[in-house]
Amino acid sequence: MSFRLPFTKRPPQVAVVRLSGAIGMAGRGSLNDSTLAPVLERAFTKGKPKAVALEINSPGGSPVQSALIGARIRRLAEERDVPVIAFVEDVAASGGYWLAAAADEIYADASSVVGSIGVISAGFGAHVFLARQGLERRVHTAGESKSMLDPFRPENQEDVARLKGLLNDIHANFIDHVTDRRGEKLSTEEKLFTGEIWLARRAKELGLIDGIGHLRPVLQERFGDKVRLRRYGIKKPFLSRFGLSMAEDALAAVEERAQFARFGL
Repeated sequence: MSFRLPFTKRPPQVAVVRLSGAIGMAGRGSLNDSTLAPVLERAFTKGKPKAVALEINSPGGSPVQSALIGARIRRLAEERDVPVIAFVEDVAASGGYWLAAAADEIYADASSVVGSIGVISAGFGAHVFLARQGLERRVHTAGESKSMLDPFRPENQEDVARLKGLLNDIHANFIDHVTDRRGEKLSTEEKLFTGEIWLARRAKELGLIDGIGHLRPVLQERFGDKVRLRRYGIKKPFLSRFGLSMAEDALAAVEERAQFARFGL
């Protein structure tokens, strides 16, 4: 039990939420809206924080989960009238930058990687391998597009065109989000939405971030040296604590490592 003298002023408190890792579906060990919902709720509501700080280190992932998490952050910020400040660590790229753009201000280390405002779909084609092994792929569908982009059949150009249309629509949603959040801060001198990445100093010149800085120094300058940081994070599932989901955790780790590797990390 803690005791506090009456009429004494408490130091300002800032809630810190760590958003680290790839963004994906629930149950894969990645960042997702379902898992983060209670974490963000506590961060915005517990102890009347002066601000919520986001520690972001993510190469991206699911566009839908990125949008859901970003929308939840904005909704809570507006309901509670709490400013949000993002701090980029190694990378905030693709969906990771979507999360950063949900903040009111974005800071990064000078060597942080920022950007990759684009959409990607990747896979493999195994039909030649199957043919060499004397295997025949048999697929029966009701609906001509039901087997779109089947990796065990030759690529169909109509399927590719249809996929590119979907990617372009998602890309447009991403662009709308960034331009809505960053507004007039964005530079018009360079194409920002080609999927390119930049280090933080160039990202600042382009208006993608607001400054070079680290979490504690920036918050102390903003709220005083006595500012209290209260951290919130995702708790590991009960079974994971006893090593009972090792296979799934290992697969998620490999996938996440591959996504970070795209940015030389």
